[in-house]
Amino acid sequence: MLLQKSRYHAVAAEIQLQIEQRIWLPGDRIPSIRKMSKTHNISPMTVLKAYELLESEGWIYAKIRSGYFVAAHLNRLAIPQPLIPQMINRSIKINEHVFEVLTACKRPDIVPLGSAFPDPALFPLKQLGQALAKTIKTMPAHSAVTELPPGSVALRRAIAKRYIRDGIDVSIDDIVITSGAMESLGLSLMAVTKPGDTVAIESPAFYGVLQTVERLQLKAVEIATDPQLGISVDALTTAVNRHDIKACWLMSKYQNPLGASMPEANKLAIRNVLAENQIPLLEDDVYSELYFSERKPKPIKAYDEQGLVLHCSSFSKCLAPGFRVGWVVAGRYAKQIEQLQLMTTLSAAVPNQLALAEFVLHGRYDIHLRRLRRQLESRQQQMQHAIEQYFPAETKITRPRGGYFLWVVLPDDINTGELLKILLDNHNISIAPGTLFASDGKYKNCMRINCSYLLTEQIRQALITLARCITSYPM
Repeated sequence: MLLQKSRYHAVAAEIQLQIEQRIWLPGDRIPSIRKMSKTHNISPMTVLKAYELLESEGWIYAKIRSGYFVAAHLNRLAIPQPLIPQMINRSIKINEHVFEVLTACKRPDIVPLGSAFPDPALFPLKQLGQALAKTIKTMPAHSAVTELPPGSVALRRAIAKRYIRDGIDVSIDDIVITSGAMESLGLSLMAVTKPGDTVAIESPAFYGVLQTVERLQLKAVEIATDPQLGISVDALTTAVNRHDIKACWLMSKYQNPLGASMPEANKLAIRNVLAENQIPLLEDDVYSELYFSERKPKPIKAYDEQGLVLHCSSFSKCLAPGFRVGWVVAGRYAKQIEQLQLMTTLSAAVPNQLALAEFVLHGRYDIHLRRLRRQLESRQQQMQHAIEQYFPAETKITRPRGGYFLWVVLPDDINTGELLKILLDNHNISIAPGTLFASDGKYKNCMRINCSYLLTEQIRQALITLARCITSYPM
């Protein structure tokens, strides 16, 4: 067993070295499993394990029926901070900063590199409109009452079927329909905490996490998060031992803003750490359908044996952004979340729920998703290649295996918050500055780039302008 392990590590190390020496360039196809097996006189399974290791570390990626290809690796991004940093249990104050940045980026004339939403042209808006029109004509008059929390039976059944198809045992009674994933996450956090409690979150973290923690008057311990592997298991374990943590909020796949995805072993380890301490996990999985691999990765919820994982998702990132329909698989917390929803938003829009149930149940959803994933993967690669071509050589970027964000690290002396003002005022270009993703101004030299848009000449010129502003900073 040890010999086998050392062999596939040796093969992986050899190919990694060749990539670093630029023998293999981004986009190049590396030797097939069969050819590598013959060259090294080892089994195909050993080569496969080596390729899977390289893929998990972001050096290569697989294309169905085409083989393995070298990933974009422009100055490969390292861990953004020490693996186990000094952990500070602090209050969060970021809403004003988030509001200022997002308000500035809403202008219709802006090139939306900083947008949190995918390109609207990717979605079947006409078909959704037809489904909504049909629903409004045929929906019973009393549905406004019958579809109150936990939500439309038809939609909850459609969602439950998809979980079961993915090998996750979910009942429609476990599901509560919400007004988008942010409501499902906010209600879930309200259900398991009270003001003053401490929550473990990622660092960098999606700014919606920081806003919710601030709104609910909670404190946060920010845990180091690796651009490839996700939240640090060791750092989370240390935080649990040092602090009285009442809940954990994380993204196990295609984390926003890094794009990180946790290996299965790490997902199990996270589950074990939290289960041993009876700490509920809010798993934010809004990008779960936007995977580039052949098979859909499992969420931590798939390994939940105690009902401690509240799995939150929505249709906003993969089908219908404007409909604002999400859900939480709440299990033991379902009734509590229903009650909280009745005291706040009351219900997600009933026509939207029924229209989405119509669309999903009649088989059009999976056809759309397959096309969407192909487009997003292609556009991500185009954006990476453009950044590699135009940006300064010291730029570092991630290569996520799903979603539609790239995390870009610039030289330390660049402040992307100031860069955003220059871009908005002079060039009508938005970016998401790194300071949006931490409570204390960290990541000033970082930015999140939306790569879901087609690389038109307008987008290309915006990237060239952005690169020029970086090079000449401060202006």
